Amino acid sequence: MKNCYFFNFLLVALVFSNINLKAQNKENDKTRWTPEDIINTEYMRSVSISPNGNMVLWTKNKAVKEKDRFVSDIYLTRLNVKDNDTFKTIQLTNADENDFSPMFSKDGESIYFLSSRDKGKKLWKMSIYGGEPIKVKEFKNGISSLSWQNKNTLLYTSNEGETLYEKELKEKKDNVIVVEDSLHWKPTRVYAYDLKTKTTKRITNNKKPLNSYTVSEDGKWLVYSVSRSRSYASDAQKDPFYFLQNLETNKVIQIIKELEFPSYNFQFSKDNKGFYFVSSEASDPQWNGAGISQLYYYTIATNTYKKVNLKWDLGIGRGFNVVGNDVIVTLANKVYYKLAYYQKNGNSWSKKTIDLDKKNNHTTLLSVANNGTKVAYQYSTASKLPRFYIADISKNKFINEKEIIELNKNLAKKPITKSEVLVWKGYKNEEVTGILYYPENYEVGKKYPLILSIHGGPAGVDTDTWSERWSTYPNILAQRGAFVLKPNYHGSSNHGLSFVESIKGNYYEPELEDITKAIDLLANKGMIDTNQLGTMGWSNGAILTTMLTVRYPDMFKFAAPGAGDVNWTSDYGTCRFGVSFDQSYFGGAPWDDLNGKFYNENYIIKSPLFEIEKIKTPTIIFHGSEDRAVPRDQGWEYYRGLQQVGKTPVKFLWFPGQPHGLGKITHQLRKMNEELAWIDTYLFNKPSTKNETFKKDSPFAQLLKIEKVNITKNGNFGKVFNSTLIPETVSVKKDSIEIGRFEVTNAQFKAFNPEFNFEAGMDNYPVVTTKEDALKYVKWLSNLTGKKYRLPTSEEGKNLHKLAHKAAAKENTLNYWAGYPITIDEISEFNKKVQELKSHLFKKVGKNKATKVGDAEIYDLGGNVAEYFDDGIYGYSAYDFYDVNNNDLITSKYVGIRVIKE
Repeated sequence: MKNCYFFNFLLVALVFSNINLKAQNKENDKTRWTPEDIINTEYMRSVSISPNGNMVLWTKNKAVKEKDRFVSDIYLTRLNVKDNDTFKTIQLTNADENDFSPMFSKDGESIYFLSSRDKGKKLWKMSIYGGEPIKVKEFKNGISSLSWQNKNTLLYTSNEGETLYEKELKEKKDNVIVVEDSLHWKPTRVYAYDLKTKTTKRITNNKKPLNSYTVSEDGKWLVYSVSRSRSYASDAQKDPFYFLQNLETNKVIQIIKELEFPSYNFQFSKDNKGFYFVSSEASDPQWNGAGISQLYYYTIATNTYKKVNLKWDLGIGRGFNVVGNDVIVTLANKVYYKLAYYQKNGNSWSKKTIDLDKKNNHTTLLSVANNGTKVAYQYSTASKLPRFYIADISKNKFINEKEIIELNKNLAKKPITKSEVLVWKGYKNEEVTGILYYPENYEVGKKYPLILSIHGGPAGVDTDTWSERWSTYPNILAQRGAFVLKPNYHGSSNHGLSFVESIKGNYYEPELEDITKAIDLLANKGMIDTNQLGTMGWSNGAILTTMLTVRYPDMFKFAAPGAGDVNWTSDYGTCRFGVSFDQSYFGGAPWDDLNGKFYNENYIIKSPLFEIEKIKTPTIIFHGSEDRAVPRDQGWEYYRGLQQVGKTPVKFLWFPGQPHGLGKITHQLRKMNEELAWIDTYLFNKPSTKNETFKKDSPFAQLLKIEKVNITKNGNFGKVFNSTLIPETVSVKKDSIEIGRFEVTNAQFKAFNPEFNFEAGMDNYPVVTTKEDALKYVKWLSNLTGKKYRLPTSEEGKNLHKLAHKAAAKENTLNYWAGYPITIDEISEFNKKVQELKSHLFKKVGKNKATKVGDAEIYDLGGNVAEYFDDGIYGYSAYDFYDVNNNDLITSKYVGIRVIKE
């Protein structure tokens, strides 16, 4: 059985064409979560269902290391072709470019999409049956936001092209930016492209940039929004104007004038008589402050709109999907999302519950078919990987549910940490929720470290859905032995209007009380060690992390804030939305005269910078150089303050070219790896022992490995058994056959045959012998040790040769001595030169990098001397030509022995 195991193992190695299989240690154990696992998690995105309901079109991101970025590929799933328990899925594009915004043609026979290929200004088309994409048209002024007006007409957004002003600046290479230059504010508009006549037509005539548009199913109506102020992103003044355009008459009217908050996500009902949209409500509409989202319906005939009574106090959580004239709304439900079906009855709606059994509260809608008959959705929990389903819609019921495709098969093999929804009393004794992840192999009664992973916003939310990414990765932290808590502190969304507004004018106080009370709860339950706490977060999560270390300087062992503020006085003018955000949360502008002072003291009281001398927590700071959401210089102020005070270790990582979120592959991985090293050092007291000057595959590393093998006192490789030198063997796998680490050496062979002689100094060189003596040697070795030693079997030898062929390119063969990529036609001439050599071409065993097969590291498999197996020779000697184009067994004059031990 052991012999069979070894042979099968070699076959597996060959199938995967990987001689460098990883050792099964903790560092590279396939069950361990890694940063690479997190950033490469797979999701279905940009999902759409074909007109006939038989296909699903979607995209999936992939990492392109050469370009250091993520791109999306387009996939097509055929719902009428089964593939095991799911459906047949075809990858339609596989370039190193970003292929995005795919959409079916009206007849469902073609797919149109946009791409970053060819400068990203072309419309592409391909058949649903595959084949290469073809260019439909190049749009020199760009193309985005595709929609069908009818079967032959595509709507899109673009602009009129460069103005003379822009051309002259370009010619002068003048890249000076005039901030908020309203005189040269270029409008984007809606255009139509006719696929038949190949002509383009301008649809809208707005004078300022268009924000978004939606066209009705019958192609008659267009609703769009237009910006009004260059400073709107910062101060939220002058909300967009909204227009309704009759595409048959081109009549345009302004609509939705009375609502105090911006409106968005316009979707027409199937009868084309109106459209749904979303707007918010809150107590401070002047600044578009955080609130809750509500659903509205606009009736075209009367030019009126009405709020849809959701019969739900928490508002919309994650948008809505139109089903005919009805609508499915994803309602906010604290730490969950709840689906509800609203049937339109004239000018009112009746609410019906959508019951998905175990998937209730954990389902995210991805797409509803245009005819309202099918729905695609994602199901996950905080401790269950996303799964993707298709179902038929029957009013408020999803029936005939089937899984579309199984993604993340590699991650499904890993242990996933337990999670639960945690509920506790926080600020003002009000209910607070969060997600608690348990440490790996949790034992009741044992206390563990706790890491806070705090979400941004502040009006963000952590729900009981799968949420692992570069900014938060509970499974990696849980495998290190810690609890991870994601708290939905006051100010979070999904918990109602009073909850999300509770921190306006009261920033920090409710949130910190919520978080510290959660810590107290877990401590009182005996679950956590309060001497082992850490905190991390991005954006507002970093903001709260920083203030926690100010208010509680002795509480935390580490802090890892990313893209967070420390100085609100400078944030006001430099943050992209600083005016509206800061006015809303700090009760006015910095210069407002408040509380008898000539300034708004909240900007100082609430700024950690002015108390930074209190911080004693080892802190690692992350910030992108192009961040305008939390201005990049906040990171510099933070770092410089801690560095100058000098009370704690501090490290600042600056990511060039990155905005508020990190997009580059290298940056995401660097952030995670640096953060984990910081956590290991200061929370787990396991600082890295890595030597930055040491290269793992360097000659020095090779030397260190060789020094760790069995070597006798007089310097001979091998081990001594009953005063006799024998070869060292290593296990391919636990309880498997062992294989010689090196080829049998001259010194080892002489122990068998005392009359055997070799040149002085060649004790550790491979023996060259006959097949007869090789068989005698393994028989002698078996008798000496009482263990069975043998040569490889025929099948083992042939498979070892295939592995040797893969390794030979970098080992001691005739190719190596040639010093260039010698060809088969040159060998005979080169051998004439070799004959002039007075010495030899052999090397001391172990001079080349080891070949890894399972747990075994074996040397010189691809060179030095060829090796015998039962009825032949495998591998190559230093005098043999390694033919990259032929891996057949060869004959060799220089053959030695590698033993197998059962």
